[in-house]
Amino acid sequence: MSLKIEARNTTKLALPIIFGELAQMLLHIIDTAMIGATGPESYKQVAAAALALSVINIPFVLGIGITISVSQLVSMAKGKGDDKAISHYLYNGFWICAVSAVVISLGIEGGQNILFHLGQDEEVAKLALPFLRVMGLSIVPMLLFMTLKQFTDGLEYTRTAMVLSVLSLPINIFINWLLVFGNLGFPRMEMVGAAYGTLITRSLIFVVLAYVILTHRIYKPYISLRKEQWQLKWTSIKELLTIGIPSSLQIGLEAGVFAVSGIIVGSMGGGGKQLAAHQVALQCASFTFMVSMGLAQAGSIRVSNAFGQGKWSKISAIGKSTFLLALCYGVLCALLFVVFRHVLPIAFLHNQSEGNAEVIMIAANLLLLAGIFQIFDATQVISAGLLRGIKDVKFPTVLVFVAYWVLGLPVGYWLAKTFNLQASGIWWGFIIGLAFSSISLTKRFLNKLKSNATVS
Repeated sequence: MSLKIEARNTTKLALPIIFGELAQMLLHIIDTAMIGATGPESYKQVAAAALALSVINIPFVLGIGITISVSQLVSMAKGKGDDKAISHYLYNGFWICAVSAVVISLGIEGGQNILFHLGQDEEVAKLALPFLRVMGLSIVPMLLFMTLKQFTDGLEYTRTAMVLSVLSLPINIFINWLLVFGNLGFPRMEMVGAAYGTLITRSLIFVVLAYVILTHRIYKPYISLRKEQWQLKWTSIKELLTIGIPSSLQIGLEAGVFAVSGIIVGSMGGGGKQLAAHQVALQCASFTFMVSMGLAQAGSIRVSNAFGQGKWSKISAIGKSTFLLALCYGVLCALLFVVFRHVLPIAFLHNQSEGNAEVIMIAANLLLLAGIFQIFDATQVISAGLLRGIKDVKFPTVLVFVAYWVLGLPVGYWLAKTFNLQASGIWWGFIIGLAFSSISLTKRFLNKLKSNATVS
């Protein structure tokens, strides 16, 4: 099969997913940018938001990992032409994710005081507390939206969720304009206003997507089976969790490293400047990562479909073409980060006070390292997604653990402390961990292809 044709088909499926992911990422970037425009010492609020998100992101992405099982099993069922299984996975997957979302949100609320036990600047921790509580609540509608999105993505109906994600941007900007800056008679809430904007926006897009799925004709074949298939069954729950838990751990291990790295950087002192710069660089890298994530999801969905049909030659063509796309994209991002490293941080810190100017300089240096980071990050997420598409999730989770927690974070911490590299040391650790993850996961996928080369 032609790699060019498969690359085009994967890109066609990926584009709506990518735009949707970018839109969600833009919500965080918009929040950071608008928080950064609140005053001459806005970097403190940026640092506080970074601290709160560092605490939230680990449980949040664990929840996202659970939702991924829905798209994988729906796609496999579609490959087999089994509408009953598709409807059944939707129902069981939704309730698994709903319970997970509530547990995660309650856990964040109950554990909010952890902010004061992480060695952070006390003023930053106090600022972060109300932001964390509201953002923790917003996890519930967001994970419910993600569950329904995974269902539609698994069916390769990706445009609806994309449109909602894109429309959420002007809604979020408007609500932030009202609540962050106190316009039209609303109270000036600054960073807490941004959190409420996120909560309201996430709730709206979940409700609308649920309505579309329940009423639109293209989903009727699956919704019409609800009386027969909408039953909770342990075998189905177990099947979803068999994919969801390892996927959740893979994503959680990666997100956990970034979250802990933020805490480590914040403990280095400097009144939050290193943490604010780290957050700016991480926001930029996370934004470009969404394209890689979209390609990975599209490749994984297409591989799952081919896996359901038992077509290994197609799996090979889809996998190799998707990997090449990611490699080219990673190189392009690396070049852009190097060229625009002095420009990008200004988008987050408009006011050129002395404190903000120092943060911009530190962030520019971090973006040089983020450029190298991009290449390995793009290729490792693709390989993990392709392996997930063929239900190979357990051992890759071990490889991810080694990459981030045995190599990446310890080496980064050692470099930061021993050589006084501070945030730069942490980013060198990211590069080392991602390089190991990329090489090991890619090699495993290629070995799987080789061992099944004779299967048509």
